[in-house]
Amino acid sequence: MKITEYIKESRAELSHVNWPTRNQTAVFSAIVIVISVVGALYLGLLDSVFKMIVEKVFGF
Repeated sequence: MKITEYIKESRAELSHVNWPTRNQTAVFSAIVIVISVVGALYLGLLDSVFKMIVEKVFGF
């Protein structure tokens, strides 16, 4: 397969892609950021709780 054929076929395939709008991209990005922050807070809280348990059990 020639490189020019590959590029033509790739461009043709990209024309079939349903690209998100600017608004959709912003909303989905905000959702990912919020979920990431909530997950980090949750894991941080669990870490603190387990740390307190280990300190009480082993007396560190």
